Amino acid sequence: MKQDIHPDYHFITVVMTDGTTYLTRSTYAKEGATLNLDIDPKTHPAWTGGNATLLDRGGRVSRFAAKYGGFLRK
Repeated sequence: MKQDIHPDYHFITVVMTDGTTYLTRSTYAKEGATLNLDIDPKTHPAWTGGNATLLDRGGRVSRFAAKYGGFLRK
């Protein structure tokens, strides 16, 4: 393996949107740096499920439901 081609892997502090922090290893910045998150898994709808509804007016979702709707019923 070639020498000195890998980035420096060190500890940084990650600050979540609610102010909580944790220590992790990363190649971000320098040793001891702080990474402040704008979006994190505690608040973003992609991870929390959110309350967004899917708006479909006869498009792909409706066609899928019509075709495979019998498999989705409980």
